[in-house]
Amino acid sequence: MPPLNSLLSLVVLALSAVPSVLSFQPGFNYGSEKVRGVNLGGWLVLEPWITPSIFQNTGNSDIVDEWTFGEYQDHDTALAALQNHWNSWITEDDFEAIAAAGLNHVRLPIGYWAFAVGPGEPYITGQLDYLDKAITWASNHNLKLIVDLHGAPGSQNGFDNSGQKMSYPTWQSNQTNVDRTNDIIKTIVSMVDSEYETVPIIAPLNEPAGYDGDQMLSVVKQYWQDSYPGGSSTESNTVELIHDAFQDLSYWDGFMVDGYDGVAMDTHIYQMFTDEQVAYNYSQHISEACSHGSSLADFDLWIIVGEWTPASTDCATWLNGRGTGARYDGTLSGTTAVGSCTGKTGNATTFSTEYKQFMRQYWEAQVISYEKGSGWIQWTWKAENADDWSYQAGLEYGWIPQNPTNLEYPNICD
Repeated sequence: MPPLNSLLSLVVLALSAVPSVLSFQPGFNYGSEKVRGVNLGGWLVLEPWITPSIFQNTGNSDIVDEWTFGEYQDHDTALAALQNHWNSWITEDDFEAIAAAGLNHVRLPIGYWAFAVGPGEPYITGQLDYLDKAITWASNHNLKLIVDLHGAPGSQNGFDNSGQKMSYPTWQSNQTNVDRTNDIIKTIVSMVDSEYETVPIIAPLNEPAGYDGDQMLSVVKQYWQDSYPGGSSTESNTVELIHDAFQDLSYWDGFMVDGYDGVAMDTHIYQMFTDEQVAYNYSQHISEACSHGSSLADFDLWIIVGEWTPASTDCATWLNGRGTGARYDGTLSGTTAVGSCTGKTGNATTFSTEYKQFMRQYWEAQVISYEKGSGWIQWTWKAENADDWSYQAGLEYGWIPQNPTNLEYPNICD
């Protein structure tokens, strides 16, 4: 047996080889504890399908996103509507209810315009006060908060939920856009670093449009590295949650593994945005949900399914954009009807017993599958008129259990 001082020397040498691993201490045990959470969609970033009344009340059908909400209205009118919404859509009571439902994370989408509005950009500001409130409320109820940059200058995907709906994103085509976004992430990191027990993780950009090819993906990969909190001059305990940019997970094999501490992958799994998937029957939806478990289990970063839903259709009014229809009933241009949307969305009192039982099975299949990885965050906590998407409604009407570990169909993926 080597002498004691030799053993101590070996230990010191081993520890010195991994100083960042030992000093990096996120406020949640990712990888050993499961993330179980819900998104606060439609609060600090408007989405027409989540709160259609806000858009209908403008009386202007050209207002389709948060950009046009500020552009086509009197500033004071738009500000008053937003302040009323910010004060009422999510309150501390929601955080209390989320914690009581056995969840441990909330993901909070926020737009770049909450931090910095450029010349000619019509966005209304004031969201940061509510980010501060969210941090306090999360702390009060022992929830972990993910700050998610949902919209970047120029739009990273052209979706209305990026703040600015457009046919083709322009974020990646202008380095100033990317630099502005990176500056905002540094601002967020500096805001939350001292709060890492409550805000252990930030997402530097939601759903960049990697399907547009290398001109987007090359910028995104560089941005993930440049926005990495651990690359700052000060020590950071903040985890970076990067999105898969709609690429197969195999595309990201080995990315930001060596030399990085605290990087997690965000993947979003929906089954209603293609003609094939929206036509699945109940058993096909469940089978596909179960099929994701193996790839999540084998991934080499912490991997969180940061968006998913027990909804199986795109029937929710304006889900595909204000004024547009659905694939499921053929009202979306260029699609063929699968069936009627009646009883598939809207108020849960119209849902059949069979449909609610399916949603319970589908919800559980997804939870079982996604916990093969590091966990999940359902989209979304509440919606005005789409209970199939609402965690809150699911708790009330029984297709979501009062505790996410209380499964009625624990063997559904076997």
